[in-house]
Amino acid sequence: MSASYKQLSRNSFGRLVLVDLQGVEHVGVSPVRAHPISAPDEGISLIGTDGHELAWIERLSALPAAERELLDAEFASREFTPTVQAILSVSTFSTPSQWTVSTDRGETRFILRTEEDIRRLAQGRLLISSSHGIQFQVPDRFALDRQSKKLLERFL
Repeated sequence: MSASYKQLSRNSFGRLVLVDLQGVEHVGVSPVRAHPISAPDEGISLIGTDGHELAWIERLSALPAAERELLDAEFASREFTPTVQAILSVSTFSTPSQWTVSTDRGETRFILRTEEDIRRLAQGRLLISSSHGIQFQVPDRFALDRQSKKLLERFL
């Protein structure tokens, strides 16, 4: 096993339970990504209720399917980062501006305060921060449709 524990499961109350190598059961474990944006599959820390690390997972993808699904579900319930599929319109090409976008969670509008709220990441990825603090991700800006790329280029 690639992880430093015996078992990870969910109890009847929906809380994550970790059984460490000594057989001690820890209820209410929280997974934390070391690099949630740049390397979400690498470096997962399992934190106990006291805030101390109980176990370290090198790669999420190396875990058995059942444990990986548990952690993926836990991350999905805590991490809200909609993926932009298309930029439908922008109110103005200066900031602040209102953007209407299509995401994996539906169509939405947000205010882009400044161009600095669009963060460039590796391999054409972008992270866009709305005025309300919601982070929208663009996994590959070069893969967007033509209209979306044209609108986006005015802000980059």
